[in-house]
Amino acid sequence: MSASSGIDLRQVSRWYGNVVAVNDVTMQIGPGVTGLLGPNGAGKTTLIAMMAGFLAPSAGSVTLDGAPVWRNVSAYRDIGLVPEREASFGYLTGTQFVRACAELHGLPDAGQAAQQALRTVELLEAASRRIGTYSKGMRQRVKLAAALVHEPSVLLLDEPFNGVDPRQRIHLMGLLTRMGEQGRCVLFSSHILEEVEQIARHVEVVVAGRHAASGDFGAIRRLMTDRPTRYRLASSDDRALAVAVMELDCVRGVQLVSAGGLEAEVTDLGAFALALPPLARAASISLHEVSPTDESLESVFTYLVSA
Repeated sequence: MSASSGIDLRQVSRWYGNVVAVNDVTMQIGPGVTGLLGPNGAGKTTLIAMMAGFLAPSAGSVTLDGAPVWRNVSAYRDIGLVPEREASFGYLTGTQFVRACAELHGLPDAGQAAQQALRTVELLEAASRRIGTYSKGMRQRVKLAAALVHEPSVLLLDEPFNGVDPRQRIHLMGLLTRMGEQGRCVLFSSHILEEVEQIARHVEVVVAGRHAASGDFGAIRRLMTDRPTRYRLASSDDRALAVAVMELDCVRGVQLVSAGGLEAEVTDLGAFALALPPLARAASISLHEVSPTDESLESVFTYLVSA
């Protein structure tokens, strides 16, 4: 595996006739794991196809370590792609399919490389069976094995967890995490936001073909100053604390929770953090929990899409 500084998209657009799928997107995908988020039809699959060199941008540039990806055969040596669409080679066994991919890359020992890739995705036991007999999760794993067979420095995955059972999902999440830690550029899209949150702190968000946000999703949330932040509070006297915090100018609303504690909507995080401890101390209230409830990836994604 050769080292890679990553993929660079500069003012990239892609249109089909009068339909604009991607509009003036600029982003950089560096080493580590990056989550690509967006609702259906946002342009995620089109972006991944352009990064992989399977689709030409209508405008702008997509480069790998400074060299254009489109029509650059040498770039394919460094890129592995796991497409969302199903592999259409059901008549081949897992071994035959992955070995064929190894041979297409010109690997000196295609058989050994195929076995190693199948071992990596834990599919050796079923490798002699035809892909047409595989479950959805197994088909996902054989596609991943094919993408990994030449040990690429860049791995692009479009909805890789679709149809994968919980045990397989944990294994694949661990695998992607390890590859990111090795210095590979790993970018994957997923509609299951909890999965992205577990393994990709850095996210790129596209909405309606445009680049909506980039970076740490917690930092993105904190920059949304027009949105109040929700905090969960638990204390020795929740009712008294609710009355006290409502006196703060930075608190827009407070609601007691039936299971205990309260939720507060805060418009100024800094002012709230400074005011809360002395406020509780003055009222002889012990604070047991103070935590934001809407810095999750799901909250950030919902805010961006509805903006």
